[in-house]
Amino acid sequence: MSETLAPVSPAPPAAVPPPPAPRRRNWLKTGATVALVVVLLALPVLVGSGGVGYLKLAQYVLIGAVGGIGLTLLVGQAGQLSLAHPFFLLVGAVTYATLAGDPEESEDLVGLGLPPVIAVIGAVLLCGLVGLAFAPVAGRLRGIYLGVASLSLVFLGLWLGQSLDMFSGGTSSGRNAPVFELFGFEFANSRPAPTIAGVPIQKQQRLWYLFLAFAAGAYLLARGAVNSRIGRSWRAVRDNEAAATAMGVNVIRVKAGAFTISSAFAGLAGVMTALWLDLVKPDENEFTGTYSLTVSIAFLAVIIIGGLGSVPGAVVGSALVFGLQQFFLLGSQEFGWFADAGFGGFSAVIVSTFVYGAAIVLVVLFEPQGMAGIGRRLLARRSATARAPAATPPATTQPPMTQPPAVPPADDGGRTTPREDRS
Repeated sequence: MSETLAPVSPAPPAAVPPPPAPRRRNWLKTGATVALVVVLLALPVLVGSGGVGYLKLAQYVLIGAVGGIGLTLLVGQAGQLSLAHPFFLLVGAVTYATLAGDPEESEDLVGLGLPPVIAVIGAVLLCGLVGLAFAPVAGRLRGIYLGVASLSLVFLGLWLGQSLDMFSGGTSSGRNAPVFELFGFEFANSRPAPTIAGVPIQKQQRLWYLFLAFAAGAYLLARGAVNSRIGRSWRAVRDNEAAATAMGVNVIRVKAGAFTISSAFAGLAGVMTALWLDLVKPDENEFTGTYSLTVSIAFLAVIIIGGLGSVPGAVVGSALVFGLQQFFLLGSQEFGWFADAGFGGFSAVIVSTFVYGAAIVLVVLFEPQGMAGIGRRLLARRSATARAPAATPPATTQPPMTQPPAVPPADDGGRTTPREDRS
């Protein structure tokens, strides 16, 4: 018996995938960043000598941005709710005033006379240490329970500020914030003053550049932490503590570290607040004031509107929450807005609270990821549009499929099959 083997036709060549599109540099993002930096550096010149009010508004936005960045790292990245930011603002402001204060200023006030730079570093470190002291609580609680526990620090700060008047100056008059000085250059008014494009660089202009340096440093440190191993451990604990523990993450240590870092950011914001107000003065009650529960809610609004866990979102949220309030206050002073508002009427603070309160409701309902989510979606859509022509594979022509030739039946010598025999 002989069999004829059919020739095997070669397989059609596989379609060669198109080469990856070259990575395009995002010139639009780079150009926008450069333009923003130029505008920020030139802002004192742009507003001129008569626009000091607008410059103080921008300074207040930077204060909120530094504090908001610290809070979004804690809440958005590490998943820990905290309402204690005003307490650390007060600790940072009082520590700076105590360390850099003049010992001969008053017999009733404690002042060590240290250089202001050392005082700023000491205030930030002390706030971090105080946050670390709260670590046993922060490491074992989460969610609303941690929020309520941290809220107790606001009441503690109110009591300490009113009781330790040798450090805080008391609620009646407070104490002056020491002038910041760097290498002999004072951030205060001077005569003659240096000029840029004909604009004298006095105290508010100098504080603007100082606050801009503080905010830029805080921003870069936060972005580095988010993209590093520390940030990955924060997100692992936030998403699933049991899984993080199984991967070898020390949950208690990570939570304590996140609270410490957030407290240090808040302490820096407290130093900036003292320099901005030129005064350190504890609040008379826990509901209104510079270090009150209202400030806790404002910082929560900053990170919710900007997007939980987003560092740039905290800056945008601060521009809306802190900037809007100062904008309405500036309008009431410069242009007479809300001049007819009597008792119970709409004042600048009430209107700004309504606006960012409505913004929180809209964000929660329609965009839970905040302004950061909107920005990511727009960038993804633009990137997809830019890659669309390069991602289309070229048309390939494949050879037609050939059928193998039919195999002739084998010669069985005239024998019949069993089925044919039965038939």
